[in-house]
Amino acid sequence: MREYSAARLTPPVRGAIIARMSDHSVGAERIGPSVQPEIHFTWNASPTTGVEGDTVASALIAAGERVLTVHPTSGEPRGGFCFVGRCSDCLVVVDGQPGVMACVTPLKAGLRVERQVGHGHWGEGGT
Repeated sequence: MREYSAARLTPPVRGAIIARMSDHSVGAERIGPSVQPEIHFTWNASPTTGVEGDTVASALIAAGERVLTVHPTSGEPRGGFCFVGRCSDCLVVVDGQPGVMACVTPLKAGLRVERQVGHGHWGEGGT
């Protein structure tokens, strides 16, 4: 039987995300100080900071968050997989709207982002 390290089990992270992470298995550190302006938003009602140019997913990963959604059938935590908008492993609730792909959603100041559990529920601000 083939053994895998924890780092090999980490979902693949591409593009700008990988360029800013110093340890793929941890994935919570940016490389050096950012030259981009900070953007403030909330994650599960907690103040969180990203930088200009981040997607919602890249800001959350850089902040150390690993679980973005909970699978509707199995209840398994999901933290993103493809990071290009082709799967549903990064669905979050943004400003009350469920089913938003965090990996392709640009981070904007003041966004209220929440972990999506199952199919999500429309919240305040949703239509």
